[in-house]
Amino acid sequence: MNRWFGLILLSLAIGGGLAWLARPLDVSVRWGEETEQSATLSLNETTAEADWTPAEEEAIEKMRATSRAFVAIAREVSPAVVTVYSERVITSNEEGGDANPFGGMLPDDLFHRFFRMPDQIPRRGMGSGVIISPDGLILTNNHVVTKADRVKITLSDGRTFDAEVRGVDPKSDVAVVQVDGEDLPVAPLGSSADLEVGEWVIAIGNPFQLNQTVTAGIVSAKGRSSVGLADYEDFIQTDAAINPGNSGGALVNLRGEVVGINTAIATRSGGYQGIGFAIPIDMAESIMSSLLEHGRVVRGYLGVTIQNVDAGLAEAFGLDRPRGALVNSVQSGTAAEDAGVETGDVILEVDGHPVENRDDLRLQISGTPPDTPVELTVLRDGRERRIRVELGELPSDEELASIPETESGETSLEDLGFSVEGLSRALVQRFELDPTLEGVLVTNVDLASPASDAGLREGDIIVEAGRDPVANVADLRRMINDVDAGRTLLLKVHRNEANIFLALRIPNS
Repeated sequence: MNRWFGLILLSLAIGGGLAWLARPLDVSVRWGEETEQSATLSLNETTAEADWTPAEEEAIEKMRATSRAFVAIAREVSPAVVTVYSERVITSNEEGGDANPFGGMLPDDLFHRFFRMPDQIPRRGMGSGVIISPDGLILTNNHVVTKADRVKITLSDGRTFDAEVRGVDPKSDVAVVQVDGEDLPVAPLGSSADLEVGEWVIAIGNPFQLNQTVTAGIVSAKGRSSVGLADYEDFIQTDAAINPGNSGGALVNLRGEVVGINTAIATRSGGYQGIGFAIPIDMAESIMSSLLEHGRVVRGYLGVTIQNVDAGLAEAFGLDRPRGALVNSVQSGTAAEDAGVETGDVILEVDGHPVENRDDLRLQISGTPPDTPVELTVLRDGRERRIRVELGELPSDEELASIPETESGETSLEDLGFSVEGLSRALVQRFELDPTLEGVLVTNVDLASPASDAGLREGDIIVEAGRDPVANVADLRRMINDVDAGRTLLLKVHRNEANIFLALRIPNS
């Protein structure tokens, strides 16, 4: 009897213990001193609910809405972002295709006798692209498809197409290719002009062959130039992760519109370090239209060489801050010469739009169609003047090289066999120069020229001419033309962290 009574008591004790363990439990969490900085979790065998404050619930719901926006945008735009495969067949000795690794130690004929390499070697590349029209037009980067013998496109659904390169523009790194397909997904285009610094953006592409990769970040800056990636730069900078293979992919705003074509990264390691660049979609669209209509990009042309206005020049010209573009020279027979633009003018505005620097002026002029009249606001002799110019068409690189730099009767730098460029901040950083240096950088010296005879070298910085400081290219040109033919001009040159003097003889003709 006692044994049965003991078993009953033990059962009741175990049941009571289990009931105690299964009771609802309230856990309070506090992360600050204020009452609002706490939460109570009610736990039972089936549910766990957070007792958030109304403000916290609202904030969390907004974050969930942002997350759902990213999901929706990625779902809608990703199918229009494609993988671009390029293939180029190189022949022996082309770009190192069959180079002799022993250099001069083993003659080429002997090397090729014992080490036979294939006559043709395929070189493959991969990038990204964005389908922007139902008929299969795709925007990508020039460097993704340049010199390719064959281009293939793969969609996110696995379909593969041969693509035709419709046009390329190395000066902006834009390319247009086209495929012939049905039911192609299309990405809607937005306006990069409306994009704001700090705005959320999404980068979609194929980095490291990881197709349909989506990353998010913000617009870090707009109008980035002097990056050294292309001749015409107006990049959107973003911290959305961009890596090799992303080139040509889409930069998308939170409305699901493409606002940029991902192009490059700034990195010391070869991978993502928080700085990526994209070509604004407005610029890419304009270049695409010109390529499709003319087979090339038609750009406006003024006919001047220009440099940035630094703090010293701004003070000398009486400007409130460094701005505008200083005219170093006016090419003969160009729109600028016809309109009366002069060396030493500072161009401050184009049709009322401020000119911040040299690259800004180049973008505004090149983006204006030829034969378009524009009004320049220039600073000359301390006064602002307005000059009406009807733009010409930008010549090819070969034609540009043949245009005289100065009016007839003057001695040009070309006559002397060298070229120079003003010391911009970008050049100082690129060549790791002393930022306090003032002068002009020698960018090229021809052999068998007066400049070469004088001992000038590429990379020299001319700081003085005739004992007078050289502040810019216009100064040097003026000083050269003040010297009679047959006489010499004493140059003070900064080279390898030391100063030397050179005597430049001005030729008789």
